Amino acid sequence: MTRHTDAGHTQFAKYMRSKTVSHLNAAVEHFQLVLDQCPASHPDHAAALTNLAWARLEGYIRNHLQDIDATISLFRDALSLRPQHHPDRPLSLYNLSEALTWRHSKKSTAADIRESAQLYHELLPLCPEGTYLRSIASGKNGVDYVIAGCNKLPTDASDEGICLRQVVLELCPVGHQRRPYALSKLSDALESRFTQSGNIDDLDESIQFLREAVSLCPEGHTDRGDYLNNLAYSLGFYRFDHQGNPNDLDEAISLHEEALRLRPVGHESRDFSLDNLGGALVTRFNKRGARDDITRAISLHREALTLRPPGHPTRDTTLNNLATALKTRYDKFDVSEDLNEAINLYRESLQLLGLVHPERHIALFSLSSALCSRFTHTRKTEDVEEAIDLCQQSLEALPSLHPDRCFSYMWLQEAYLSRYRVQLNPADLLLAVENFRLASRHPTQGFPERIVEAIDWVRQAEVYQHESDLEAYQVCLELFDNHVMTRSSIISRREAATAFRRAQSLPVDAASCAIRRGNLPRAVELMEQGRGQQWSLVSRLRTPLKDLECTSPELARKVSELNKRLAGAQGSAGSTDRAAADRAATKYRGLMRQWEAAVNKIRNLKDFSRFLLPPAYEDLQAAARHGPVIIFIASQYLCGIIIVPTSGDPHHVPLSSIALADLTILKDRFTRAIRHASRMNPKETRTDLIVLLRIVWEEIMLPIVNVLENVLKLKRHSRIWLCPTAAFTSIPLYAANPFLTKADRSKEPCLEDLYICSYTPTLSALVRSRQMMKKRVNPSFVAIGQGQPGAGKGKALLAVDSELELVHKLVPATASHNTISGDAATRAGALKALEENTWVHLACHGKQDPAQPYHSHFVMRDEHLTLLDIMERDIPRAEFAFLSACHTAVGDKETPDEVVHLAAGLQFAGFKSVVGTLWEVDDSVAKHVVEAFYKYMFHPKEAGVMDCTKAAWALNCATHSVKTKCRSSRGWFSFISVCSSASYYCHLGYIQKLANCYPLSSCFNNDSHNDMLVLYLSCFRIRFCVLSTRMISLIPVYYSTCLKHTSTL
Repeated sequence: MTRHTDAGHTQFAKYMRSKTVSHLNAAVEHFQLVLDQCPASHPDHAAALTNLAWARLEGYIRNHLQDIDATISLFRDALSLRPQHHPDRPLSLYNLSEALTWRHSKKSTAADIRESAQLYHELLPLCPEGTYLRSIASGKNGVDYVIAGCNKLPTDASDEGICLRQVVLELCPVGHQRRPYALSKLSDALESRFTQSGNIDDLDESIQFLREAVSLCPEGHTDRGDYLNNLAYSLGFYRFDHQGNPNDLDEAISLHEEALRLRPVGHESRDFSLDNLGGALVTRFNKRGARDDITRAISLHREALTLRPPGHPTRDTTLNNLATALKTRYDKFDVSEDLNEAINLYRESLQLLGLVHPERHIALFSLSSALCSRFTHTRKTEDVEEAIDLCQQSLEALPSLHPDRCFSYMWLQEAYLSRYRVQLNPADLLLAVENFRLASRHPTQGFPERIVEAIDWVRQAEVYQHESDLEAYQVCLELFDNHVMTRSSIISRREAATAFRRAQSLPVDAASCAIRRGNLPRAVELMEQGRGQQWSLVSRLRTPLKDLECTSPELARKVSELNKRLAGAQGSAGSTDRAAADRAATKYRGLMRQWEAAVNKIRNLKDFSRFLLPPAYEDLQAAARHGPVIIFIASQYLCGIIIVPTSGDPHHVPLSSIALADLTILKDRFTRAIRHASRMNPKETRTDLIVLLRIVWEEIMLPIVNVLENVLKLKRHSRIWLCPTAAFTSIPLYAANPFLTKADRSKEPCLEDLYICSYTPTLSALVRSRQMMKKRVNPSFVAIGQGQPGAGKGKALLAVDSELELVHKLVPATASHNTISGDAATRAGALKALEENTWVHLACHGKQDPAQPYHSHFVMRDEHLTLLDIMERDIPRAEFAFLSACHTAVGDKETPDEVVHLAAGLQFAGFKSVVGTLWEVDDSVAKHVVEAFYKYMFHPKEAGVMDCTKAAWALNCATHSVKTKCRSSRGWFSFISVCSSASYYCHLGYIQKLANCYPLSSCFNNDSHNDMLVLYLSCFRIRFCVLSTRMISLIPVYYSTCLKHTSTL
């Protein structure tokens, strides 16, 4: 064997020098003899295979031999004999890769270049830098050829295709010139898989790779425009449509603008930037309605079309995009010429697409939508018939889980509904509803599109009184809840909550629908599910697991751990690093899927079927344990009352004479009346207020009182809770008064004469507060004061130090007590104090941020202590907080049902009772209120007992005392008590006593009693109402604005 091996090498060397085929044939013959004499078990069998294969490969390279397949088989056999860690395995990897790449170079076999990439992926880590094998493997005919060959392959969204792209990327380490293109190709594959499956993780990963590609191509790089365009398209067209995050759309437009600047007139890719920027502007117009956007979009598309004349391979895309822009303008401004042109463009685009084109379905349902619009205008039956047929064709072209089936269902329902409106065939309405159902429940489409469709389903079901209305509302609330939960930051959840038109009224509209369907328990459930959503979502991660620990300790530990990880993964604010924000969002969604899987397992356990699901009526009725809860529903479809009694079914109190418009007018009349009162002479009669309060009594509260007295047989002076919604939150329901005198000259009782009223935003809030109050700990008190904030953070508060000294004197000596002020009162110091103490007094500047309420803050020495900082803390030992700062209980105008302010944040973090303020407070008045409050809280006769349930009573007594002392001051009524439902006992009796001493009518004519008018007015919405843990009553900003300008205060 040795002799033939040496002879073979000699002949092979001669062949390499002379290229004489006879030498090659002789070499092959010798190597074949060696292989025949060398059995598979021989240690040199792999070398014999390699020698023969190399000789044959060189002959193939020079076209002297044609059988490359046999050569590759020889290399494969050699590699199989050199397993992992064999010293010659790297050489065999290289040899096989060389053979495959040569076959690819001559036959363009895609499988060969794919396999070569996998071989190099294993080979390169085995070849140290500086070795000969490394030098030839990493050369232009080695791995670079393989990378270039792979980059020329078409996009493959299969798992194997994406795996190949990942391998190629690893072959292009940081600094490699081909890395940006490898990133782009991997991004394309992931994006393609996203369009087929709807998996948002694929899209997020795709965007991350594109961001890196852009970062590797600085200004002046020839490929920067391409990568900018691709990143912008992924953000604006795909992710914004799927997730609805406005930051994505804004960033996309900015990137498209930059790409267009890099592609001036004459640039070969200008048409792509024109078309894509136009599409992004159409999307922004749909969301924000700026006419300039749609006008510019159409202009950009028209310019792009001129650059894609007949015969251009992508002309169909621009035709479709221009048609969409024109139809969008028609939908908004009803210009018939736009619609007709759009239909013609859609038809031309469809004609250019083959029957198997992957985007043919888009052209089909796009043309269908335009024909449907024209049918609505012209009533030509052929248009709607064609529209239905086109949508059905689009469905036939798509697999069952393709995300775009949602759009086909969407436009199919629109076609059926359009035909129903004209022909009134009940079958069409049924078909429309079924397609509403399919579109809104399609699992692979993003939540925003499905939510929009579900809201439309609700609207149409209401219009046509279809029996699917309650189902539509339920789907809406579920989708909305799931969509908000996908957001990884608190601020982004608020953005999601305010992004959909008509979504804010869903809870009351759903409840009104259930009332009309005669299902009162369902009305209560739907109302509860839709209100206070932000707090409810986050509180899921803080749900006690004691019962679960007894049944399944393992699941309890898993959920507890996931709760902690999710809380840690939540971003506080929008990051300026968009790539980092994307990574955080992906991580959060991954954890959320694990959490949902664990929760689903828990729901399969006995007695845990409703774990963390919206509560059923039977659970919610526990809120009425100490008295009925009265829910005020103000919907565009019905205004009415639901009374949840202590036991039994709920009761409906119709308000047949009142519509939502009437409530809005009534609310506005109160606003004007209070403003007018502020400008009147103290001796003038405020008859307008008497009229309005009498309307509230007669039209709203009297029917409720009749049910409470005659149906529920509720005794006088019993507890009741008011739960107002929508416009009802801005009407002084508890101040309703008939202002009538009986024959015996006694007064007709008003609501507060009959019952002890409290407020609650939700029934769950009452239930949770009572559960929280069962846990009591040894009290520790800390007073935090910052009277000298940093530069530019507000004026000095000269009374802070004296206020802290006063508080220190009044706190019982039995309690652990600490004071933090001056340089020690920093953001970190305040947070630490909040976490370590059960009672907190905070004296400093407080600021409500109207644009972004989660940025509302207390002003510390260094950094602001924000609402976000507070919400991220869980302080279960906390009991009471006194916020001697301005604007601590003013909520969010955009999402009033969320009750987002500083006092709410402290309650959510764990404080059972909180005293906060509605607006600016005078230092001297604040000091008087603080002194009086703590004297009542810590009465000497109670031997230093610290009971946070006394907060409402203590504050009411304190404000009465301060009002008496400081009759000319107006700041005493700024404070409100936000505490557990169990603590509210004395306020109404106190108000009633004052009312008896100073009747409202006397306030209008008696200058000395003018401050009593202040008391009544403040009670309209600023009363010291007691609310449940982690929720705050809805106290609208406009009432506070009116009251703080009232001169009589």
